[in-house]
Amino acid sequence: MATPAKGPAEGPCSTPLPDGTIEVTKVHPVDEKLHASRLVPAALQHIAAMYAGVVTPPLIIGQAVHLDTAGQTRLIAASLLIAGVATLLQTLGVKGFVGNRLPFVNAASSAGIAPMLAIAETNAQGDQLPAIYGAVMVAGVFCLAIGPFFGRLLRFFPPLVTGVVITLIGVTLMPVPVGWAQGGDKTAADYGDMRYLALAAFTLVVILLIQRFGKGFVKQVALLFGLLIGTLAAIPFGMADFSSIRSAPIAAVPTPFAFGTPEFQPAAIVSLCLVMLVLMTESSAGMLAIGEICERDCDGRTITRGLRTDGIATFLGPVFGGFPTSAFAQNVGVVSLTKVRSRYVVAVAGGALLILGAFPVLGAVVSMVPMPVLGGAGIVLFGSIAVSGIRTLSEAGLDDSSNIILVAVSLGAGIIPLAAPTFYADFPAWAQTVLGSGISAGALVAVSLNLFFHHLGTRSSANAAAALKSS
Repeated sequence: MATPAKGPAEGPCSTPLPDGTIEVTKVHPVDEKLHASRLVPAALQHIAAMYAGVVTPPLIIGQAVHLDTAGQTRLIAASLLIAGVATLLQTLGVKGFVGNRLPFVNAASSAGIAPMLAIAETNAQGDQLPAIYGAVMVAGVFCLAIGPFFGRLLRFFPPLVTGVVITLIGVTLMPVPVGWAQGGDKTAADYGDMRYLALAAFTLVVILLIQRFGKGFVKQVALLFGLLIGTLAAIPFGMADFSSIRSAPIAAVPTPFAFGTPEFQPAAIVSLCLVMLVLMTESSAGMLAIGEICERDCDGRTITRGLRTDGIATFLGPVFGGFPTSAFAQNVGVVSLTKVRSRYVVAVAGGALLILGAFPVLGAVVSMVPMPVLGGAGIVLFGSIAVSGIRTLSEAGLDDSSNIILVAVSLGAGIIPLAAPTFYADFPAWAQTVLGSGISAGALVAVSLNLFFHHLGTRSSANAAAALKSS
């Protein structure tokens, strides 16, 4: 729609006419190209909000499979690289095929960590990452295959189910930062030393103080400031290791399959495909939320294009060392908070992640953060994931007795591997892989009980709709 207006031109959407008037073409806020003075700070906020989450999966998995410093750096660089590519695809896209063309961030999800740790535990060293990457690649193909039909499956993943899974993600991963706070290496003689615990506690207190007294942008990046201040505090005590920066190459081209040729193990594939269903639900919910925030209709085709981006990034990620990719809910929160809805802001953030991934020396900065510092920050990070799940459950109709039973049994099944790590020790290897992850076990039980209570035996569509509404 064009309207004639007198006065100076208003950005790139204003066109001078021969009669001296200005033709101003209205552009939707999502498609607005902001001036650099607004675009760059807004993009930095998105990077700050997501950075800790992006590097968490490679940090945890890298430690679990006993990678050296160079391998850990490559894993972090790959995670940043894939996040950048996925975010650029999502925001800019190929019209009609890939990308929802919304201010939407995609990166490696923490939801896949526990199942991947379970896969690592059931494989010998050297086969751990190949088994993980084989399962991740199949999960990507699975996402691409069912993405166009996923809208019909969403009714099997109501907030009741997704709330259980998100809560379990935070709860089952909590032992990781607790181990970090004690020094990270369980075999070390000084594991659990008080100086490690003190540094972790100091980092946690710094984050809490910034969250309490910080304003605006500073408050939003409390986690990153906590990591920075905690690392600086560790230097005088010789607890910060800078060797990763000295040894990391300044720039490097990612090497395909640097961690080994993918291996395709049925149990591992089932576990990751279950998680992929949850990630697709999370992405779909995120797209609907961002569409509402941006006042742009997010229809079935938009969701299909967005999920296709998830599938492509998840499939291609293992080629370079990436993990299952999904939406980053914290960045949806950034858009809601700042009211900056331009997809080009997020595209710039994606480009910055791509650059960080192409220069391993920048990714190596994360590797120098002491484990206790990561532990203090990780308690906040994974605890906030659990809180997100609890918030989702609070909106899921827990006044219904069937829903209470569903949540209770699902959470119980998910916490078994955490409370009793040897509970499934005598089960077949495939069962250990699927059930040994609290997230996949809880998801499997939650989906099954949702079918049992709210879908099987419903005699009419009205009854089915009522059951779904109650859940």
